This record gives sequence, C-alpha cells and structure tokens, in this order.
Amino acid sequence: MALQQTASPGSADAPAGQPDAPATPRDEFDADQFETASESSTGRLPGTESAGHGSLGPTGRPMPDFPEPPVLDRHGPARIIAMCNQKGGVGKTTTTINLGAALAELGRKVLLVDFDPQGALSVGFGLRAHELDLTIYNLLVERGHDVREVIQPTRTRNLDLLPANIDLSAAEVQLVGEVAREMVLARVLRPVLDDYDVVLIDCQPSLGLLTVNALTASHGVIIPLECEFFAMRGVALLVETIDKVTDRLNPRLQIDGILATMYDGRTLHSREVVRSVVDHFQDRVFHTVISRTVKFPDATLAAEPITQYAPTHGAAEAYRQLARELISRGGAA
Repeated sequence: MALQQTASPGSADAPAGQPDAPATPRDEFDADQFETASESSTGRLPGTESAGHGSLGPTGRPMPDFPEPPVLDRHGPARIIAMCNQKGGVGKTTTTINLGAALAELGRKVLLVDFDPQGALSVGFGLRAHELDLTIYNLLVERGHDVREVIQPTRTRNLDLLPANIDLSAAEVQLVGEVAREMVLARVLRPVLDDYDVVLIDCQPSLGLLTVNALTASHGVIIPLECEFFAMRGVALLVETIDKVTDRLNPRLQIDGILATMYDGRTLHSREVVRSVVDHFQDRVFHTVISRTVKFPDATLAAEPITQYAPTHGAAEAYRQLARELISRGGAA
C-alpha cells in the first residue's frame, strides 16, 4: 500500500483556499503497514536487503557463507547453551524457541529448558504449565523424580521442552542452603545429555542464583541484545558475571556470541547500536541479526515457532541462518 504524503504547514502543495494540514507526528505513523509494504517489495526484512555472501551485512562486516551442515549419524552428547541477559524484553525467549526450531529443522535433537518463573517459553508452545504436577522446579528441590518424565514433546519434530511455572520462583530461596547450590541444574540435566545434540536454557532476566545455575551447567552463552542504547548498559555487567562463573565454577564456559535483536535498518539508532557493539565485542557478535517484525507476536499467539508459522518470512530465514552460523562457529554439533 502506497504511503500518502501529508502536506506540511506552509507547503506549496497544500490545496488553495484550505488551511494547511497539521503535520503528522513521526511516532504516530502505522509502523505495521509500513513494515508490510517494505517486506513485500523485497522479500526480506528492512535493513537486511543487501545482506548476502560477500556483501556487507547489517553488522557492517562482509557476510560469510554459512553452508548447510552435514547430517548427523548419531545424537549426543549435548552442548548446553544459556540464553542470558539480565535485561527483560530483549528476545531471549523468542530466540530460544526459534533457534531451537531452526536447529531441529537441521536434524539436531534439541531440548529447550524453561528456567524463568514467568514460564513464557512453556506458554510459547501452548502448554498450560500452571496445571502441570511436575516441572523443573520439582527436579531442582525434590529427589526421586526422573527428568524424562517431566520433559514434554512439542509439535515440532526433534524439539522437546522442560517446562516451568511460577513455582520456580521459590527455588532460588530453597536452594540457598544446599551444598553446591550453583550446580543443581547440571545434576538435573546430566541423565539426558546423551539423548540430545543441543540444550538451550531460557534464563530469567536477572543475575540471581537460577541464572548462575544455568551458566554453571552450560558450555556456552548467547547474549540477545536489543538494538537500543539502554540495552547495552548491562552487557558489561553480564560479561563480568560470566567471567566470574568461568573462573570459579565452570572453566569450560565461553561466550558463543552476542545476537542483535529487534533491529530496524531504516533507523540510524539501530545501525549505530550495532556498530557500537561490533566495535566493542568484535567477532563475538553474530553476523546474523534479528529484525523487528509483527510476525513474532503472531507466532507466539499461534503457539508455534516462526519457522512453522511463517516458514518463508524473512524472520524465519534469519533464525535458520543463525542456526547455521552457530554450527559453523562450533557452538552446536
């Protein structure tokens, strides 16, 4: 749909004999309509039109070629990755769901771990987590449960879910007096690591004991970072926490990458944020960026990954590219 220009006050284009039309505030235009028009004309998300092998990508670096990974002839042991950022609303759960689904499309067996008391990951698959008798909370604080009995299959092939609900909020208090309290999640996951290729942990937006548990259990960390300057402020603190966990609890832990999310290449602000992140963290920043689109909340309402809800959409292709990039970096089998 074409956008109509609004005549500004004093414009020569205003009809004679009629008062000048009021200027439309910049933040009141129909962003969804504009986005749809942009996507339909190019087939890609705004800001990623020029990205391709050999050309400059949204991060300002030449875009490498991420080939289709080879088919695995066996599964396991899993590499565990924590999706971590103490700031909320940066795309941790969205990335956990859709990266997991993209890896599953590539034949990887993936376990998603909901480690946030809000239970957004569980809700994202249409699970009524508040009605479940057993969740990850029971595995953390009670003995005698089999983790395989708690894991829920999803409608996506090769993708399983370890659910959580509000009960998990009590675990942080109950684990305070436990011996080796930072290693409880690692103990819970150990029996099923040979069943999967990748385990993705959706962390809560804090740096408390639950997040430290996730980092202690993990081999790597992916840091989703919203393309907004306020979101950058806490990354240094998060990296400091990761360094402490690596030094004191988990020497194998490494940062797999920083993922720019909610990117809009039409705005100078998004481009400047990505440029600043790349300048500071260099090759730790993924070449893939995840653009802002209304398809993500639509897919959440449908309780499906974007790769199933809108398989040909640019957002689905972005997460498929992220999965290939993660594998090419050695972050997944």
